[in-house]
Amino acid sequence: MDDNILSKIEHTLLKPDARREDMAKLCAEAVEYGFGLVAINPCWTEYCGERLKGTGVLVDAAVGFPLGQSLQETKIAECEHCIGAGADEIDMVINIGKLIDGDENYVYQEIKGVVDCCHHFHRICKVILETALLSKAQIAAACKIAEEAGADFVKTSTGFSGAGATTENVALMRASVGPTMRIKAAGGIRSLAEARAMISAGADRLGTSAGVRIAGELQQEA
Repeated sequence: MDDNILSKIEHTLLKPDARREDMAKLCAEAVEYGFGLVAINPCWTEYCGERLKGTGVLVDAAVGFPLGQSLQETKIAECEHCIGAGADEIDMVINIGKLIDGDENYVYQEIKGVVDCCHHFHRICKVILETALLSKAQIAAACKIAEEAGADFVKTSTGFSGAGATTENVALMRASVGPTMRIKAAGGIRSLAEARAMISAGADRLGTSAGVRIAGELQQEA
């Protein structure tokens, strides 16, 4: 498991005050430590794509982030723009209020719109559920909706609304989808022990801003 744990990390910087020098550092760290992706806000997609060209590190852009309250058409347009700017993968936030209201058709249609956009351009689509705001039944339902809409991943959290990932919710998500659907745990993963716990619970990817710390812990064990 630890042989490729660093490649499972999506090195994340989504703070509203992130500057060019911060993004340059993020990209350099991703290359240095062998992280799989950088996860960023849309405005930095082209910049990071240029810095990471030829390195093997991919660019993941967040859509409808962090609230998920923008219109479906806006999310699709944002998705198209990010892909055009060089995004390899897209993380979209669902309309959480619509899900809680029980409007599953709305949630399905907006996910499918973004998924279809991603797949048209042969890109990966990850769907953020914001599990801290949902009941267990709602988490399971959202996973099934995302799977039916053709998403490649379901993801726990933005990291901006309450608690982040928990092993309990990751395990629930894993149990709620089929074997080909993948899980991304994100939000509050700050240590190697936590990263290992998320992977053991069923996570295929880890979204974290503590990747360098986790890499350091791995080096200390070697």
